[in-house]
Amino acid sequence: MKIKFHYAWIIILITFLTFLTVQGIRLSFGAFIEPWENEFSLDRGTISLISTLSFIVYGISQPIIGRLVDKLGARIILSFSTLLVGISIVLISFVNQPWQLFFLYGVVVSIGVGGTSNVAASVIVTNWFNKKRGLAFGIIEAGFGAGQMLLVPGSLLLIDMLSWKATVIIQGVLLVILIFPITLLFLRNHPMELGLKPIGENIIDTSKEDTKNIEKTFSIWQVFLKKEFWFLILPFGICGFTTTGLMDTHLIPFAQLCGFSTSTTSFAISILAAFNIIGILLSGIVADIWSSRKFLIVLYTSRALSLFILIFSSDPYLFIIFAAIFGLVDFATVAPTQLLATQYFKDYSIGFILGWLFLSHQIGSALGAYLPGLFYNMTGSYINSFYLSIILLGIAAFLNFLLPEPFKASLKEIKLKKHS
Repeated sequence: MKIKFHYAWIIILITFLTFLTVQGIRLSFGAFIEPWENEFSLDRGTISLISTLSFIVYGISQPIIGRLVDKLGARIILSFSTLLVGISIVLISFVNQPWQLFFLYGVVVSIGVGGTSNVAASVIVTNWFNKKRGLAFGIIEAGFGAGQMLLVPGSLLLIDMLSWKATVIIQGVLLVILIFPITLLFLRNHPMELGLKPIGENIIDTSKEDTKNIEKTFSIWQVFLKKEFWFLILPFGICGFTTTGLMDTHLIPFAQLCGFSTSTTSFAISILAAFNIIGILLSGIVADIWSSRKFLIVLYTSRALSLFILIFSSDPYLFIIFAAIFGLVDFATVAPTQLLATQYFKDYSIGFILGWLFLSHQIGSALGAYLPGLFYNMTGSYINSFYLSIILLGIAAFLNFLLPEPFKASLKEIKLKKHS
């Protein structure tokens, strides 16, 4: 008798909820830029440094989080990272000096956010799913978009109605009182803990010996010498620069600079986030049936074109059109990039490759958060940052164009093996 419902979907729901709240709070940083400038008498460049520091700490934490997940399990890391973010966010309401804000948000909160990242989620999906992993990854990744859709506009409205201090208290209490207990009580590291088996249990069991052999023969320098590594890493860094760096940090201040009302800005962010969720789910489907390399070229080119609309979006309707187009291609690059990494480096440590990919993304995010703030201080405008982003996205598309198709690379390897 077949079991129609598997507890693995509860695991995915809990992880999705954790991502929605924790990552949604992280993505709401832009809503606090103007209030913090007024509260602490800081300029835009200095405030941007807080975001830059947070991205650097987030990126550096990923390899460490990976090791802790291996030792302690994803359940402990996800739940207590959520608790750490919640407590730290509440404490931000008590700060009265800029250095305290740098430390709490830039370091402590970022460590917690790093614990509730794709590293732990990847382990959970791997443990619970031998089949339908793409769907599971897509649902979890959609938590980022859902958090952006709900918590970023929500934070804007709460700041407008109450204050930024009341808003961070509400955010922190939500994590401590609701999300932390749910994650700790109901999340499980492996189906064996509940006497269950993974979904599609008979599909991947044969790969254990191959994994051991890969770990024994794996060489870091072999990876560094491959063009596929750099032509994936560099575009993904540009991806971070133009999304979580530039847009998630500076889109709201740009909208305020254009004179858009809080309701218009909130609506545009909600549209961006809604289309972001659609784009994430569609990207997983498209990556399975079409060339991921060509798909990335389309995504980066479309993102560049959307920025042209933003540059001339003095009209609220154009701003909303930009939000919809950018949302479709915002996080949609993650699935095809990860898929290409697993195809190009199937004979290496995938964890190592993905760790470098997301570190590159965070470095790009850090630069994308800081440089536009610096340029704004110098010029009083974001236009130069948008043009720079368009050029970088053109470079990203070109680098992906230079990548070989994975199946062609595989055919070459087979021919070489036959000749040898």
